[in-house]
Amino acid sequence: MADTEIKTRDQIPAEYKWDLTKLYASDGEWEADLKKVPELTKNFVSYKGRLSESADVLLEALHADEALDRQLEKVYHYASLKNSADQGDSKAQEDLNRVMMVYTEASSATSFFVPELLSVPEEKISQWMQQPGFENYRIYIQKILHAKPHTLSEKEERLLALQSETADTASNTFSLLSDVDLDFGSVNVNGKEIPITHSTWSSLEENQDRNVRKETYEKFYGVHEKHANTLAALYSGSVKQDIFIARARGYNSSLEASLYGDKVPVSVYKNLIETVHKNLPALHRYYALRKKVLGLEELRHYDVYVPLVKSVKVNHTYEEAVEIVRNALSVLGKEYTDTLCSGLLNGWTDRFENKGKRSGAFSSGAYDGYPYILLNYKENSIRDVFTMAHEGGHSMHSWFSVHNNPFRHYDYTIFEAEVASTFNEELVFEYLLKNAENEEMKKYLLSMRASDILATLHRQTMFAEFELKCHEMVENGEPLSTDTIRSTYRSLLEQYFGPEMKFEKSSDLEGLRIPHFYNAFYVYKYATGISASLALVKRVTEGGEKELNDYFNFLKSGGSRYPIEALKVGGVDMSSTKPVQDALDVFAGLVEKLENLL
Repeated sequence: MADTEIKTRDQIPAEYKWDLTKLYASDGEWEADLKKVPELTKNFVSYKGRLSESADVLLEALHADEALDRQLEKVYHYASLKNSADQGDSKAQEDLNRVMMVYTEASSATSFFVPELLSVPEEKISQWMQQPGFENYRIYIQKILHAKPHTLSEKEERLLALQSETADTASNTFSLLSDVDLDFGSVNVNGKEIPITHSTWSSLEENQDRNVRKETYEKFYGVHEKHANTLAALYSGSVKQDIFIARARGYNSSLEASLYGDKVPVSVYKNLIETVHKNLPALHRYYALRKKVLGLEELRHYDVYVPLVKSVKVNHTYEEAVEIVRNALSVLGKEYTDTLCSGLLNGWTDRFENKGKRSGAFSSGAYDGYPYILLNYKENSIRDVFTMAHEGGHSMHSWFSVHNNPFRHYDYTIFEAEVASTFNEELVFEYLLKNAENEEMKKYLLSMRASDILATLHRQTMFAEFELKCHEMVENGEPLSTDTIRSTYRSLLEQYFGPEMKFEKSSDLEGLRIPHFYNAFYVYKYATGISASLALVKRVTEGGEKELNDYFNFLKSGGSRYPIEALKVGGVDMSSTKPVQDALDVFAGLVEKLENLL
């Protein structure tokens, strides 16, 4: 897979694709399970109006609820993965839409459950929960009770369930437009025409030839400029949907609505932004250093990703990258590394880019099947080795969660997930730095790590601040337009990048191309995640058996605790600003080392 041609899905060898037979041996088997959903729904609905009768009836209803949800999760997971592998495949689109239709119907029919359960006196429910048979549901019920202040009547919940499919219209349309319909052209690199895609974007922007970077940037954002109004309308629609749900459920804001389920105080989100603001001088020093090292009269937006150390080139085959990950994570023990690396080589991972494939990378775990990983691996990008370790952290978190929890308690939150992933990234960095062959490689790794922490901590916080500002504007009665979205984003670019950066007219279009913005108030978890992981890596590598066991207890906890409590088990308190400040101090230290070295 070393050539530059982007292949069609059927041209990718089977051994490079994920093995979905662990979910379903065939589409026919999946079809049969999909057809079982209405009967499972009917069985669960038969308990409507009966939940308060006795502990036995409630337990039977919980079993029926679990059977339905597990079936829905499995059929959705299969269809979603097939669609992500080739979003241009009309059958994959149709199958995913069919699942969503069935899911919407099931959600509507079963919307009685939570309101009816909450109508049962809590004292009675607490007594029933102590009886045998309820062990696998106690935390699940506790979390439902936590949502009681924002749970609506049965009729209202049914209405919200009925509109759940249309609620994703903006997100789905953005994904199809961005990943399938938009054509960014190509750029000539050393005599070869390289197509500009979301996947090749990062490697092209890392190219040492400034003309390649500039041409890539201008073509990429030139296409976005032509569709700016459409992209702005889609994002505005997504923000309005978030606010509609928050107001319908009686939250004070869409931010509170997003954080409430995880029991994360709004102060954690806002304190993150405030703490990063206080430490922006170190970030501005980094960009001043970048301008000086690159020998530029003006630092442009297309200059911020190119490696600062020009003489170091890297190339790792996929298999070599797996071995780097194995060695780097050895502190976590043989069971961890053997399980992960076997998965990376045998069926967990969809390795390489193909036409229509979703851009970027993700880990998608369910209770059944493998904890699958989507990659768009490039041999000449060291960042893709880090991405492999990152997504592997997610998948191993899922693996431990599934193997240590019942179905209702296995699903951990995104807040926790970004800890396991960035924990692995830090271990890979430390391993590569320790085994660097020469001083130039050390300089390269240090500069790359500073860039990566910047991307995860500072950049994601900037994204989080942008999301908050956009939602607050609409909540305060100010409509989102193409101009207001772009001006808001531009002001943040100027604040975070500092005085050394000269932006292009199109630079603020970046705010209209980020897929995560369609999952509101998600990206801040990258910033809190790396802050927690840097603290935990230090604790595990400098500690002993207890500290390692604490970390594994965190991974094993799954959804059995709220995220801040789960992280306390691991050894870090994210309700304070200390982990964020400590992570920012790590970044400032890297900048100082780079100033001395470069």
